[in-house]
Amino acid sequence: MKVAVVGVTGLVGTVMCEVLKERNFPVTSFIPVASERSVGKEIEFNGKTYKVVGMQTAVDLQPDIAIFSAGGSVSLEWAPKFAAAGSTVIDNSSAWRMDPNKKLIVPEVNATALTAVDKIIANPNCSTIQMVVALKPLQDKYQIKRLVISTYQSITGTGVKAVRQYEAEKHGKEQAEGEMAYPHPIFDNCLPHCDIFLDNDYTKEEMKLVHETRKIFGDDSLKITATAVRVPVQGGHSEAINVELKNDFDINQVKKEMADAEGVILMDNIQQNKYPMPLFAKDKDAVYVGRLRRDESAERSLNMFVVSDNLRKGAATNAVQIAEYLLAEKLVGVGSFTV
Repeated sequence: MKVAVVGVTGLVGTVMCEVLKERNFPVTSFIPVASERSVGKEIEFNGKTYKVVGMQTAVDLQPDIAIFSAGGSVSLEWAPKFAAAGSTVIDNSSAWRMDPNKKLIVPEVNATALTAVDKIIANPNCSTIQMVVALKPLQDKYQIKRLVISTYQSITGTGVKAVRQYEAEKHGKEQAEGEMAYPHPIFDNCLPHCDIFLDNDYTKEEMKLVHETRKIFGDDSLKITATAVRVPVQGGHSEAINVELKNDFDINQVKKEMADAEGVILMDNIQQNKYPMPLFAKDKDAVYVGRLRRDESAERSLNMFVVSDNLRKGAATNAVQIAEYLLAEKLVGVGSFTV
């Protein structure tokens, strides 16, 4: 299995390599790919040292799978070239997520939609991934009518520049103009501002939760509203979600269903002060769910708190899980469909 990681020197790209190793993905040929300024740098993977190559060289090597985390513009230009060379692209940017001809995949939720013809597969936004994993048992049994979401998102979701800003502020260091990832300090602060503001006064991050969730669940009638907040945390994203269902439920039964859900760890023992927190989620692949309780102000509604490591399940792990599914179903590699 010939695997390329595009954007290998970035924050998510580094974690992708770690996850591939941890999950023992059968990489027989590893191709580290990055921008021209990184070409020639050495990357260690599975005990061997590899030199970073450029985009065209990687295309010419015809990897079976190319996992992208290099930004939307790079993906728009290069993903079709990899696909045309026979590679299956799993893209972590926003470039293809809302393309009606591309699948938006969270393996625990909708992997069965994939076929060998899907040569460019979109990885959803990090905050969407963890949410739909937690919501799937509710959607399956009770049908979701409306979601009200508040996110508390890690600085790592913005990238290395944000982590540097946080560390500089934490240690009281002055930053030169252009070094700050955010328009305000993030240390000891919360910013109700994730991504850019849109014409409707929501941020792009907030609207991703709306559009991507509808697409993944295949339900454009879902009513969704969100507020996304950046917080000075590195362990993962947290979400407070109010869910209105079409059918009534027993809260204890919901807790049982959540405990049995694929990819979910139920952490919901308030007597022992056990509930999801980024400290528990950091460097782990599960989606943690807790604070499950009936909303006493509305019919057929409940509240839940959801936490997951945004660099892992919210990005790298989800992409590798897609690759694992493709391999298990023989949709890539020997005997698979190629263009």
